[in-house]
Amino acid sequence: MPSFFCILVSMINELLVNLVNKVLGVGKRTARGNQAHSCPYCNHRKPKLEINFSENKKGYNPWHCWACNEKGSRISTLFKKIKASPEQWKELYDLIGKETERKREDIEYKELKLPKEFQTFDNITKSNIEGRRALHYLKSRGITNDDIIKYNIGYCSYGSFKNNIIIPSYDHSGKLNYFTGRSFESNPYKKYTNAESSRDIIPFELFINWELPLVLCEGPFDAIAIKRNVIPLMGNSITGSLMKKLVMSKVQKIYIALDNDALKLSLKHAEYLINQGKEIYLVELNEKDPSEMGFTQFTELIQTSSPLNEYTLMEKKLSLI
Repeated sequence: MPSFFCILVSMINELLVNLVNKVLGVGKRTARGNQAHSCPYCNHRKPKLEINFSENKKGYNPWHCWACNEKGSRISTLFKKIKASPEQWKELYDLIGKETERKREDIEYKELKLPKEFQTFDNITKSNIEGRRALHYLKSRGITNDDIIKYNIGYCSYGSFKNNIIIPSYDHSGKLNYFTGRSFESNPYKKYTNAESSRDIIPFELFINWELPLVLCEGPFDAIAIKRNVIPLMGNSITGSLMKKLVMSKVQKIYIALDNDALKLSLKHAEYLINQGKEIYLVELNEKDPSEMGFTQFTELIQTSSPLNEYTLMEKKLSLI
């Protein structure tokens, strides 16, 4: 027999579903047991926005649009987008708790800062062994002094990012939106230690020209080596914020340069962007990352790449079978 708590949670979820139906329009039940609604971000003609009303461990309600890839973890984000009425906001807070929601927003929008142990490479002395080791590591990966200055690359010799190179990322206004830590140890237990923040950002946005051809690669070292108009995905997925920006921008040519083991995902990104009117090139990296190739070799690959069309896209898909 279900406990009183389980019954109460079920009732609250049902009331939450009814409220969202009033705000977003009546949703449809999905095969996964979630609710599908019309997406307020892309306004797709079909209900592509899927909301999970069974709360996850953090007490959030994850949602994701399968058309534009916009996603989040809180119902309130959708309410902000749709510009819900004060009455609807009150009803939402009555159900999920206003104070709890405020705490979640405080966490999500907490200003990101570089580690307090962060040091630049200015005036490294002979006695600064860790600083010299960090600089030697960067040089071994082809990072120049100009690169260090441009991207404000530094390091930490102690703390939670001990013996890590720190590569910051800044948004269009120059505000820190992410950073990556990469160990410069010979055989590190953990290669990467990243910032505890939302990854739904546009890495290296400060340096992007949204009217010129753009390269999408996996990591920050790849992006620095490419030395072009480039965005590191910090993985191989395009976030909702970035996808929306790509679609709405004046960028016409986009080069996707992900590892071969991410070909399926590369083709998925390519197909979506082609359908949005973009000219997409798939850069075949073979066995080397852009950071291993360097600028010259990667440039040659760019120059020999051809734009994908429906036939070449289908051929690539069939090659995966």
